[in-house]
Amino acid sequence: MRFSITTHRGCCGECHFCAISIHQGRAVRNRSCTSIVREARLFTAHPLFKGIISDVGGPTANLYGVRCASLTRGGCRQQHCLTPSTCQRLYGVHQPQIELLRRLRSIPGIRHVFVASGIRYDLVVSDKVAGQAYLEELIRWHLSGQLKIAPEHSDSTLLKLMGKPEISELPEFIRRFREISRHQSPRRFLTYYFIAAHPGCTEKTMQHLQRFIARHLRITPEQVQLFTPTPSTYSTLMYYTELNPFSLEPLFVEKNLTGKMRQKAMIAPPAATRSRFSP
Repeated sequence: MRFSITTHRGCCGECHFCAISIHQGRAVRNRSCTSIVREARLFTAHPLFKGIISDVGGPTANLYGVRCASLTRGGCRQQHCLTPSTCQRLYGVHQPQIELLRRLRSIPGIRHVFVASGIRYDLVVSDKVAGQAYLEELIRWHLSGQLKIAPEHSDSTLLKLMGKPEISELPEFIRRFREISRHQSPRRFLTYYFIAAHPGCTEKTMQHLQRFIARHLRITPEQVQLFTPTPSTYSTLMYYTELNPFSLEPLFVEKNLTGKMRQKAMIAPPAATRSRFSP
């Protein structure tokens, strides 16, 4: 962490299981490019610095520079910036970070600038102006080997409960990633994050995810977490009330540890059978 840089705070993603928007706010607060470059220059004078910035990011790396006039005025009736699709009021996506990363890697004494924080793949696909350029820049210069993304699940109903976008854009993102990274050496990989036993998740929905992974990802996932209630989130409300707070319909909630582990094992079998990375 010593030689990583936080570029912004806050997240407008508002995933229902995540508390970041609760304690950091929904409005993304960006540091200026000048401030970040000044911090990077200070690294070069540190006796332990080896020329590598381990991370340039925040809660979601590619939200740096994103802006919305409604949020800066204090409120928005829609309240959903990235679901079910990216709001048209958001602007400044990706181009500010492209410019920032280029400035950082041009500083004398800095050999590598990595982005280790996860990104929103749906933002990359939806940004028709700079999304492709950002992905090319990221893969060519700023990955230490893996890029982290968090589709979390594949079932449409469950994704809606999670506050996540539809999975439909993920295959397109994977296609772009593979097309760019096949020309790079060493190889780059995608790391996927998934959640099992989220309120509303059943073994049937996990089977849906199992089929999606087999068809589109062709991996055995390693980053699979069991849902854990987090204070002040919608998902925690669902967990304890066993109700959908938006419709008041009853929800199945797996609270038995054996049942939770069975859901997880459907996509993440014992470590001995796992493949390490995705193609």
